[in-house]
Amino acid sequence: MRLHSITRIIRYVPLVVWLIFTIIIFGYAFLASLSTTREIFTNKLLASGIHFSNYTRLFEETKIGLYFLNSLVYTVTSCVGIIVVAAPAAYILGRIQFRGKRLVDLMFISALSVPGLLISIPLFSLFYSLNLTGSTFTLIFVYIFTNVPFAVFLLTGFFASIPKELEESAAIDGCGPIKAFIKIILPMAQAGILTLTIFNVMGIWNEYFYALIFANNPDRHPIALALQSIVVGYTNTGNYSGIFAASLLVFLPTFILYLLVSRKIVAGITIGSVKG
Repeated sequence: MRLHSITRIIRYVPLVVWLIFTIIIFGYAFLASLSTTREIFTNKLLASGIHFSNYTRLFEETKIGLYFLNSLVYTVTSCVGIIVVAAPAAYILGRIQFRGKRLVDLMFISALSVPGLLISIPLFSLFYSLNLTGSTFTLIFVYIFTNVPFAVFLLTGFFASIPKELEESAAIDGCGPIKAFIKIILPMAQAGILTLTIFNVMGIWNEYFYALIFANNPDRHPIALALQSIVVGYTNTGNYSGIFAASLLVFLPTFILYLLVSRKIVAGITIGSVKG
């Protein structure tokens, strides 16, 4: 029993160390965002009190409100588009047997291994030839179609785990395949759709590479890309407290979202891993 207890404690040591490290890092960043630059460099955080002006100045001196709105539009529209495109494809792959199914599965899985850097130049050439560079819809299209392979891969397991007797019963009652998919299968797969949406929200909100290439209009920048400009500008002026404030504003939305739905993510992945 004593050996078992020691082994169990040792297992939790890396987790506790990581937790302490994370709390210290983000705690320091939070306190630094409410301090002055002098206090940051002298390691005397909050010595002169709490400075909420670091956040108010951020909105006054930059267009961070516009950048937040841009990211919100990109994230919400892209997540909806990913579900619209990936759900029917995953439904067919998970529920219907047809010739060439394994090849299609392999194509989607292979697409997951393609690095974004490899397809960025062809995509940019395509959108440039269509005169779509700098448009809001350009980045949305890129986010949708670059995330569809993972979405199909994840949702296929959820659709495959739903009993086929439900569709058979619906067919007996005169419900066609499309109607059954919308009214029966999609509600049954809501755990998988929610899990996928959470992953996409966190990924798209913090995405930087595609935004750097396709959002070349400053007024179309998402918050992650705008953060880099804010950091460079505040570094030149020596406003390091503003840098911490901007970083936390970008980080907090996805962090709060993860705290609220972390249990649903685990439950959703567990459900999707069981096929029946």
